[in-house]
Amino acid sequence: MLNTTDDDANSSFEVSYLESLVGTNAAFLSFNIFFAITTTLGNVLILIALHKVTSIHPPTKLLFRCLAVTDLCVGLLSQPLFTVNLIDEGITNSGITIPDVIFTIWPVSSLILCGVSLLTSTAISVHRLLALLLGLRYRHVVTLRRVRALIIFCWFLVGALVGCTIFGDLSFFVYIVLMLISLIISTVSFAKIYFRLRQQLLYVQGHHHQEQQQPPCGVVPTALNLARYKKTVSAIAWVQLGLFACYSPFCVTLLLLSYAYLDAFSELILLNISLSLLYLNSSLNPILYCWKIREVKKAVKDIIR
Repeated sequence: MLNTTDDDANSSFEVSYLESLVGTNAAFLSFNIFFAITTTLGNVLILIALHKVTSIHPPTKLLFRCLAVTDLCVGLLSQPLFTVNLIDEGITNSGITIPDVIFTIWPVSSLILCGVSLLTSTAISVHRLLALLLGLRYRHVVTLRRVRALIIFCWFLVGALVGCTIFGDLSFFVYIVLMLISLIISTVSFAKIYFRLRQQLLYVQGHHHQEQQQPPCGVVPTALNLARYKKTVSAIAWVQLGLFACYSPFCVTLLLLSYAYLDAFSELILLNISLSLLYLNSSLNPILYCWKIREVKKAVKDIIR
């Protein structure tokens, strides 16, 4: 009798667990299918718009293109494979088999693409800081060739790190540290940009009041350049804010899964939430580009027409 009661309790627990798993996976599945479509369409539009816009400095445009390409690959590869994994979790014991290679490609592609996206966003923030600090020397120091070499290095670094983590003995902690360092560098860069930009705006305003009776030949262009730069920095700041909000839960989840004890259902829910937010960033970036960068916004409108 006791064995029968225990078996009934275990079977009812398994049924309840499977029902909860199927329900949550259905929600995550709908969320990721929708945003995989928006990510793909949005980044295709951004790439076409960047090709048409000629007013953006070539190194800056190259960094934006790299970010859009990685986001596009997330929408075409990583996020669809994640939905396949969600389907596999929901069809347990149904007789349907999914190739094992998918469950190797999915984590590798996700870690590489998201890692490169993060490093590229960090490079964009440092790039804008250099543009503000170097002044006229900026175009001589930040060249297209050096930016291209930096992007290649980012791909090589993340690819080697992910390969050693998944197929070797390297701990996930190294990958997490790289992500956290990137987020810290981005935050520090934008803090410096903000304070430096504020000083220059106050300087221009002070000179403008002193020279109201003189022809503003040197003042107006400076003020206009600072206003335009402020809009560009604001656009990238929103990108960084979205990046931080989407990547921080993933870092915390990896730490919890590595060093804390959680039951299987809690681990699965935390991982699905953090991955969904991680992929969401690739869908947010095109929206932020169109919203904040005037040239890209106009080009996207022309393409849609």
